[in-house]
Amino acid sequence: MEHISLDGVIEHDEDYVYGAWTTSYRSPAGFEAVLKAYGANFDLLLGRHTYDTWAKYWPKVENNPMADNLNAATKYVVTHTPGTLEWGPVKDLGTDMIKGIQDLKTTDGPDLIVAGSTSLTSLLFEQGLVDEVVLITYPVLLGQGKRLFSDSVDARKLEFVSTKPTPTGILINTYRYVGLL
Repeated sequence: MEHISLDGVIEHDEDYVYGAWTTSYRSPAGFEAVLKAYGANFDLLLGRHTYDTWAKYWPKVENNPMADNLNAATKYVVTHTPGTLEWGPVKDLGTDMIKGIQDLKTTDGPDLIVAGSTSLTSLLFEQGLVDEVVLITYPVLLGQGKRLFSDSVDARKLEFVSTKPTPTGILINTYRYVGLL
């Protein structure tokens, strides 16, 4: 699941040249749609950078259903330093990340959502470990910034599942992963 511009930029942290470019598109209806897209019961699969960024923010947010859901979710983190993970519940995936993710996918647990974590997302596609892609697409062109995929990612085919528009022009598009193109 990713917040993305029309030209594929996903970066929107405080160090990015355009900062919080998603802010002007937020609305109560859009917030509800994003909450619904995440679902009622999920865990998170995160790269270390995304985990650290989110750990600085989400535990401090009060009276917010998104924060409540993210804080309650088990965070499975790809990291070489699992002893430093404080925002829980949290589990590291061990030294063989791919096997750890494959094992997770065989369990009967909540949906596993990847957000941010561009290096991890590319690896998951490469290993055939993606079931669905949800792009929260904003009607803006940013031109520069971190993109969801690098140019080295092989072509993949996705099948359209659904779209949900918000009043500010955001489209929440869901696709099912089909395979290599």
